[in-house]
Amino acid sequence: MKSVQQDVDERSNLTGTNKFELLLFRLGGDEQGNHSELFGINVFKIREIVAMPEITTVAGAPKHVLGVVNLRGQIIQVLDLPGIAGVKPKTGLNIMLVTEFARTTQAFAVESVEEIVRLDWNQVMSAENSAGSGMVTSIARLPEQDGVPGRLAQVLDVETILRTLNPEQERENFDQAVGSKIAIKPGTVVLAADDSVVARALIEQGLEAMGLPFIMTKSGKECWDQLNTIASAAEAEGRTVYDRVAMVLTDLEMPEMDGFTLTRTIKSNNRFSNLPVVIHSSLSGTTNEEHVKNVRADAYVAKFSAEDLSRTLRKVLNG
Repeated sequence: MKSVQQDVDERSNLTGTNKFELLLFRLGGDEQGNHSELFGINVFKIREIVAMPEITTVAGAPKHVLGVVNLRGQIIQVLDLPGIAGVKPKTGLNIMLVTEFARTTQAFAVESVEEIVRLDWNQVMSAENSAGSGMVTSIARLPEQDGVPGRLAQVLDVETILRTLNPEQERENFDQAVGSKIAIKPGTVVLAADDSVVARALIEQGLEAMGLPFIMTKSGKECWDQLNTIASAAEAEGRTVYDRVAMVLTDLEMPEMDGFTLTRTIKSNNRFSNLPVVIHSSLSGTTNEEHVKNVRADAYVAKFSAEDLSRTLRKVLNG
């Protein structure tokens, strides 16, 4: 376990080169504990990995909430990830993954941790049309290793998992949170990109409450292609992309092309270099915020607060 934890610490500074680190783990299998599949979570979201400590059961806790632990003075909720995934661990819940993202800290109980692999986002495919894609955002194609054929790992949509367990978070009054409507140049839209079904729904509700017309895409690659299509259509009419797109709003973790690469590609292209780009991500911490500056994004806002998103977009769009 120590070597895996060291890997997390050493590799968490991976810069945005359309590559990322995926922590692989297993949750269990069928009723007999067989057919155990590989799952993964971005290393950027992992704060630490610990052997399962003693858990205090909380009276009246929702289903799949095992209880809480006291980790160096911080009380952290522990979630039964195998139970959420509908599988049964053969050897028990042995490992706790402490995660930090979307302004919260929580822990996921898993059966075992395998390894960390470095992948390019173009090795990751959307799982939107796959069975069970409610909690799986994408499928990672792992490279062949030591003669073993490449495997597939399911990348968890942790935002969807947390929203499912805490549905009251969806009751936010968007109209009240975002304030007055935001005015932009007539005929322009916000071009948004996010691979999470839940995140897209929340972003759409927020943008609608702000009075901002938008086009939603599901990956950085789709967003980049859409941007070029819009620009070409505008130029055919004797206009520019700035007459059609007011800004780009992008997530960071996305199949095919991540948000860092999308932002850097936009800002380094003379056709789009003055187009505002706001990164909207559940990944937190000073390291990621430094990467945001390096790719010349105009702003960074952490998921998900309609009020913070509105404040950031208002500042970027209205100067």
